[in-house]
Amino acid sequence: MSEPLVRTEVRGRVGVARLNRPRAYNALSPELMRELLAVLRAWDQDDAIGAMVITGNEKVFAAGADVKAMSQADAVEMLRSGYIELFDGLSTIRKPLIAAVAGWALGGGLELALACDMIVAAENAVFGQPEINLGIIPGAGGTQRLARTLGKYLTMEMVLNDRRLRADEAARFGLVNRVVPTETYLDEAIALAQAIAARAPLAVRLGKEAVNFAFESTLQAGLQHERRLFYLLFATEDQTEGMRAFLEKREPHWQGR
Repeated sequence: MSEPLVRTEVRGRVGVARLNRPRAYNALSPELMRELLAVLRAWDQDDAIGAMVITGNEKVFAAGADVKAMSQADAVEMLRSGYIELFDGLSTIRKPLIAAVAGWALGGGLELALACDMIVAAENAVFGQPEINLGIIPGAGGTQRLARTLGKYLTMEMVLNDRRLRADEAARFGLVNRVVPTETYLDEAIALAQAIAARAPLAVRLGKEAVNFAFESTLQAGLQHERRLFYLLFATEDQTEGMRAFLEKREPHWQGR
């Protein structure tokens, strides 16, 4: 029986998906991406899961797409394969996604991390978009998400000249939430996910939606969308419980309703 391309475990209310192609430096083949999406979508429908972590191993998160597979393809074959569109599936996950990154996060690996909601980086993490060395450019969101996060000039250098960021640089430029020891990077990411998973589920879901909407709209449209979601939460039992618990000086008991 072949090894799964994505190893899974559940820690409390957190689902952990570990990319499992170590000999290929966790290259993101279509098969791996489909398996990863299937796992995330199942957890997204599971009320027992409140947040998810995607990780690799201590040496590599993911070193890019499967270049060997792509090298023989032409434009029509790439278009028909739907490979790039698999990355779009991450945007349909409603619960928080945290990338726990150690070692290389290059090319498609960085694009996978960027498609998550937060990034916890180990001290040995390295981020880059080296596609220019292959005569191509990022195709799964790298140019767009990096530019929105880092700004035009640093993104240009990364995309056009293979500039790579160490973990400390990534933190300084706002690419990651925090940098932690390599020995504990996964535990730190899971702890963050556990803390979020312990909060009001509907508020977490709509909070994620509101923040993501900010990157896709004008300020005025974003403010109106945020306001609608804010009002909507006043129709939930969790809002009543949260405010009552605050006034009664006790911990709330969330129901996700």
